[in-house]
Amino acid sequence: QVEVVESGGGLVQPGGSLSLSCAASGRIFSITSMGWYRQAPGKQRELVARITSAGTINYADSVKGRFSISRDKNTGHLQMNSLKPEDTAVYLCNVDVRSVAGLWSDYWGQGTQVTVSS
Repeated sequence: QVEVVESGGGLVQPGGSLSLSCAASGRIFSITSMGWYRQAPGKQRELVARITSAGTINYADSVKGRFSISRDKNTGHLQMNSLKPEDTAVYLCNVDVRSVAGLWSDYWGQGTQVTVSS
């Protein structure tokens, strides 16, 4: 019913930058929040950044000052600067969606791989 697709991942050298995109489509009345998570092998999935419809933004301490999140309607972006090897992970977009009927649910993309290595 709602599809979430991430793009923009790839291989980048330490200190480099990448911009990830998250596109949500389908039966969406409004998006209440959009967040980026990441999961590395052997590690638990963690919240990287999240932005609400009210404009509230939260960042993980490990990325604050380096990453920035934004959203315009159903498309969001995660700008990643000064990348470090420990940023290597699959990055997933999570979207909280409200329907016309007033119901809400969240949807996940399949993820995009970010590899930071020299």
